[in-house]
Amino acid sequence: MFTYEFLQHYWCFLVCLLAGLLVFLMFVQGANSLIFRLGRTEEERQLVINSTGRKWEYTFTTLVTFGGAFFASFPLFYSTSFGGAYWVWMLILASFVLQAVAYEYQGKPGNTLGRDTYRWFLVVNGFVGPFLVGAAVATFYTGAAFFVEKANIAGIDVAAGPVISRWANNWHGLDALFNPWNWVLGFAVFFLARVLGSLYLINNIADNLFRQRLRRQIITDCVPFLIFFVAFVVFLMLTTGYAVDEAGVVSLVQYKYFFNLIEQPAVCAVFLVGVVLVLFGIGKTLISKTYTRGIWPAGIGTVLTVVGLLLLAAWNGTAYYPSSVDPQSSLTLQNSCSSEFTLRTMAWVSLIIPFVLAYIFFAWRAIDKKKITREELQEDDHKY
Repeated sequence: MFTYEFLQHYWCFLVCLLAGLLVFLMFVQGANSLIFRLGRTEEERQLVINSTGRKWEYTFTTLVTFGGAFFASFPLFYSTSFGGAYWVWMLILASFVLQAVAYEYQGKPGNTLGRDTYRWFLVVNGFVGPFLVGAAVATFYTGAAFFVEKANIAGIDVAAGPVISRWANNWHGLDALFNPWNWVLGFAVFFLARVLGSLYLINNIADNLFRQRLRRQIITDCVPFLIFFVAFVVFLMLTTGYAVDEAGVVSLVQYKYFFNLIEQPAVCAVFLVGVVLVLFGIGKTLISKTYTRGIWPAGIGTVLTVVGLLLLAAWNGTAYYPSSVDPQSSLTLQNSCSSEFTLRTMAWVSLIIPFVLAYIFFAWRAIDKKKITREELQEDDHKY
């Protein structure tokens, strides 16, 4: 029914889609990074926290689902990156754990650390989470320092043991911060999260004075976001990429990602439509003082843009996780995926995804049916 190659590309698309949803849902982190900047009074800080507090579980769940989907469909990537570059992933997870602890305990009676301490946990997660996710994703293009030796699983290399992949240095992921282009994408994701956070708060909080402040904040964050994003896209179009031929041999090709863009019209269209929707959501919110739904075109545009960018790194005969120390160790769809039986079985399971998305849509709509107001904070017993 479906070929092995089709299943590989299908699961790559699903993983990219989850990544796009994760970046969109990081509006929670973006808004939380602005708690003390936007909240000039205790009441205003509560507005921000109670707004994001209704959605933070979506981000956390999507992060876990993204990791699980990657593990199930491309286990060699999981063992190489999550097992080798574990410091960067541990820092990301630690920041999200801080977020969960902060929401749970900041309003508890007898809080010895103080409410603002837990709020600073949210601010830390608001910066560290998006930045490190962006920096980690950038390694899909800039490469990472690892070796893959599949013969080790049979115990041929006695010294290494049954370990397929190993990191080439003792930094274990922190070396990603040595490449300035990883910083560029990290900051692009961070400022995008702040822009999306402001757009979400405009839509979710019914307070005209607060909305005016949020629109000014969008301008403040939108300028660096565009600078970092455009810089990274230009770099991507001009840099050398890792191509893989039918025999599995990896070679360096100048302008590889530019060729991927023009040789895949559908991916190019997804990427360009996504960029246009993000700019539309931001632009209309800034131009029209009565428009409050900018989070939706910008959010959908974010998902499409991320999907388009990630597909450039994986489809069209490209190594999606290149090794900077040994190009032949680079991971591709063909050499890192699960068996055909596993992918086929999971493909049937994936058919429930539209129903899950429909449930999330209706649950989200029910939660946001009533906008948050200052008066509600005085009446609602369930607040953070």
